[in-house]
Amino acid sequence: MMRNRQGQSTIGVVIILAFLAILLISTFIGLPVKYPLIFILGSIVFSISFFNTDLALIILIFSMLLSPEYAIGEVTGRAVVVRADDVFLIVVFLGWIAKMAIKKELGLLKTTPLNIPIFLYIITCLISSFIGIMEGRLKAAHVAFYVLKYVEYFLLFFMVSNNLRTTKQAKKFVAFLLLTCFLVCVYALTQTPLGGRVTAPFEGEGGEPNTFAGYLLLMTAIIIAFILYPETEHKTIALIVLCCMAFLSFLLTLSRGGWLSFLPMLATFIILDRRARLPLLLALIVGVVLLPLMAPHAVHKRVKDTFAYRWKTYRVFGNEISVDKSVAARIDSWGVGFQRWKSRPILGYGVPAGVVIDNQYTRVLNETGVVGLTFFAWILIVVFRTAKRVYSMAEDNNFARAVSLGFMAGFIGLLAQSASAAVFVIIRIMEPFWFLAAIIVVLEEMLAGRRGAAP
Repeated sequence: MMRNRQGQSTIGVVIILAFLAILLISTFIGLPVKYPLIFILGSIVFSISFFNTDLALIILIFSMLLSPEYAIGEVTGRAVVVRADDVFLIVVFLGWIAKMAIKKELGLLKTTPLNIPIFLYIITCLISSFIGIMEGRLKAAHVAFYVLKYVEYFLLFFMVSNNLRTTKQAKKFVAFLLLTCFLVCVYALTQTPLGGRVTAPFEGEGGEPNTFAGYLLLMTAIIIAFILYPETEHKTIALIVLCCMAFLSFLLTLSRGGWLSFLPMLATFIILDRRARLPLLLALIVGVVLLPLMAPHAVHKRVKDTFAYRWKTYRVFGNEISVDKSVAARIDSWGVGFQRWKSRPILGYGVPAGVVIDNQYTRVLNETGVVGLTFFAWILIVVFRTAKRVYSMAEDNNFARAVSLGFMAGFIGLLAQSASAAVFVIIRIMEPFWFLAAIIVVLEEMLAGRRGAAP
């Protein structure tokens, strides 16, 4: 033990000296300071992930919502944005791979129910995109960027599921996810005096309130589940406060797609959990009565504006309904998506699809065709069924029951929001989602192991 500590101390000293040498050499040859600093920061994160993967994952949890973004170009009419957590995730993954290569007893890839559908979906993305490049419809650089964005969420899933071995670890990670939610809610609520829609930190000009609404939808579901299945009384009080902060921030995003998705999320609790039915039904009734009276003015205005600016009129069940430009664009994206898909129904156009599509389902159809949509649906079904098994198995385990129930409710909410946004490709929603999915998968293994050992 003493030798290990001495060895680690020696390595630490060598790393510090190497970093100082890089700074001095860079200054001497006249390089801008930001380049060696970025390299050093990446090297530090790599070293942390090599020596202490748990700490690296905690850093990654904070970076999910608390890291800046950088625009590096434009594809299909939208800016190509890289966030610091994109880089951190790749660096942490490389450090973890290096650790696995040296400590082979840790294993490279844990067997999970999601391995096969994930790999088949990635292969489909690569094949359809390669065809697009060969036909001259897609640029290799754009394909590499977008496919890497898709793959990095799965990398996070595999890294967390391989590293997670105890319930104590899972509790620690969930606690930091909730702490990050608290910090971004504090930031969001400080924006209210400025007017406009609230967003997460470092969102750039204009922000991404719809993205923030999706994140809060998932985290609010987790918080509600822990309130229903508390571990201690003082934690319950703190969670109720956090739930109120998250819900108010959620309202102030003024995301209509997010608001509509909140109802399926609550319905999931009411349908799946007996303990949730009475309190949540009462809360829903009280909310329906009081929300119109107590909601901020911006919320009332957002609802009225939906139908006040008559950009386009649709006929629904024999009635004409006029909506504003934003709502019309999301409705029309379904028609555009299906119309384009008819031309390439099997494997689609490749990643990216080549046109802006504001819903997840026809976007997948356009990018990877019916083959990709089949594998994508397989992934979603396996994720939900795994969470449901954990919920059923964890009758005497409040933590596992809360995480699985909250995850299922948040998952259904995100599926609903995906009708008006490409939710499953947005990093600030998908990073916490796949982190939680990995915890769910490992909890199932732990609970199954205890059941097998019980007799």
